[in-house]
Amino acid sequence: MAFLFQKFQEAVKVLAKSPTFARDPRSLQFEADINRLFLFTSYYRLGKDAAEADADEIIDMATKASLADQQKQVQENIHSQIKTFCENMDDILLCTLQNSVEPNESSPEKNTPHRSGLSLAVGRTASLNNHPDIPETNPLTRTEVSRKLKDLKGYTLDIKPSQVPHNDAGQGLILNGEADVGSVIAFYPGVIYSPAYYQYIPGYPRVDAQNSYLITRYDGTVINAQPWGFGGESREIWKGYSVSESKPNFEVAEKGSDKIWKILSKPLDGGGASGMKGDLLERRNPLALGHFANHPGKNMTPNVMVCPYDFPLTEKSMRTYIPNISFGNGDEVNMKRLGSFWFKSWKSGNGGSYDIPVLKSLILVATRAICDEEILLNYRLSNSKRRRPSWYIPVDEEEDRRRWS
Repeated sequence: MAFLFQKFQEAVKVLAKSPTFARDPRSLQFEADINRLFLFTSYYRLGKDAAEADADEIIDMATKASLADQQKQVQENIHSQIKTFCENMDDILLCTLQNSVEPNESSPEKNTPHRSGLSLAVGRTASLNNHPDIPETNPLTRTEVSRKLKDLKGYTLDIKPSQVPHNDAGQGLILNGEADVGSVIAFYPGVIYSPAYYQYIPGYPRVDAQNSYLITRYDGTVINAQPWGFGGESREIWKGYSVSESKPNFEVAEKGSDKIWKILSKPLDGGGASGMKGDLLERRNPLALGHFANHPGKNMTPNVMVCPYDFPLTEKSMRTYIPNISFGNGDEVNMKRLGSFWFKSWKSGNGGSYDIPVLKSLILVATRAICDEEILLNYRLSNSKRRRPSWYIPVDEEEDRRRWS
């Protein structure tokens, strides 16, 4: 299997430098990333007993398949893993409940009010509303759920002091166990903002001034993980405002283009709770910690990469384990980009097929085998910024340039 992985690694290096994929640098980098994800996730799906011929076929497909076909295959590969993860979580949190027996009619406990698993999980002093949409789950803490997931899956995630050698590294994301290349390592949790709702991101327009937990997909979707924090100790209706929203503070002179920019940048009213209806989410999800992955330090290399994952909302049994909610009314707004601005793009309602509704999320995928070590992600900070953080050491300047061209 190590020999086959070496072949995949060589294919990744060659294909990433191919000039035939796209016309512009940004599209080139996107297609190179999808190509890598296609190889890595397909490698994982082959399994440990794969034949060399199977690996050769996948590498050949990576050189010939269209971008659309590769994207589709990546989605299927990832969805297959996430489905297994959701089944594992059901086994942990619902299995014994389904097999439990109701107390006998003559039992002295019959007339005693029963505390649900949810109330046990959040503690004796917590007030629990009997919300009909919140099913009972096993009374396990987040730590206990994490431990059981490792038993089933082979790995889980911990938050511990980072090994990256700079003062701002803080806490790091540690993989506890073993994961193979192409494995889904973590979800990037939080609130999802389409370009139509950029002005509702806390702190807009300087959204990253006091929030380092923002990430952007190639399609312009932004995910804010700050409200998610470390997760929680229950299954709950989560509305995405666990952390108070900061208000923008404009200190620029109102003249010329500055005045126009202030008007364009003014956060829209009603951007708090009214913008998010909330969804039933499992806050004890042990893999919903992707926002704690640090950028590698000097002489360190990334071991994961981001992967866009469009979760189909038709998979209702899996929804509670996807740690994201969309900002807005849930309807997808079509946007058109002009320069650095996004505008609403109206479509004719005459005919046409409707796609399956999806949640535009991000996950972290292993780019090599990982064993009991810190998860490191290439942040790819824009090199157009006047000042990058002092700790930022580019992994590949050319990739950064293409990503933000």
